[in-house]
Amino acid sequence: MRTDPSFEPLLTDRLRIRRSIPADADAISAYRSDPTVHVHQGWADTGVDQVRADIEEMVAIEPGAGGGWVQFSVEESAAGHLIGDIGLSPADDEPGVIRVGYTMAPGWQGRGYATEAVAALVDYAFSVLEADVVRAYADADNIASIRVMEKVGMQLIETFDGEEDGERWVGVRYERRR
Repeated sequence: MRTDPSFEPLLTDRLRIRRSIPADADAISAYRSDPTVHVHQGWADTGVDQVRADIEEMVAIEPGAGGGWVQFSVEESAAGHLIGDIGLSPADDEPGVIRVGYTMAPGWQGRGYATEAVAALVDYAFSVLEADVVRAYADADNIASIRVMEKVGMQLIETFDGEEDGERWVGVRYERRR
C-alpha cells in the first residue's frame, strides 16, 4: 500500500472532498453533536475544541500512512457548503486494508451525498493508495449507513456483538476487495 503526501481534492459530480482544516471544527462539531447523528459516531467528544484538536492532529498524517485517521471535509460544489466528513485509516496490523468512515449533516442526508462521497473515497483507496480491501463498520440498526456500504459495492462480512458503558449493541463489518 502507498501513502499520498500530495493529496489533491477529490471531485465528483456534486462534491468537493478536501482535507479537513481547523476552521471546519465549528460545522463538524455542530452536526456531529446532534443527538440523531452522535448516536452512530465513534467520536466520543464532539465539542468544538476537541474536534479542532483532532483535526490539527490529523493534518500531519498522510493518507495511507499509519498513525490514525485522516479526515476529509465534504463540500457541496454548487454553493461550497460543508455538508459532512469522511475519513480513512489503515487497519492496525492488516497490511493492505483501509477503513473508511462517514458522516453527513442531518439536513443533507437522504440525497445520495454520502454514497457519492464514499464511492469517491473507495476509488481513491484502490487507485491511489493501492489498498487491497476497503472496510467499514456500522451499528446494525443504522440502516442508512448500511445502504451506503452496499451501494458502493461492499458486502457484509461479519455481524458481531459489542458492549460499551454497560450497553450491548450489534455491529456489522462490510468490505470490498480490489
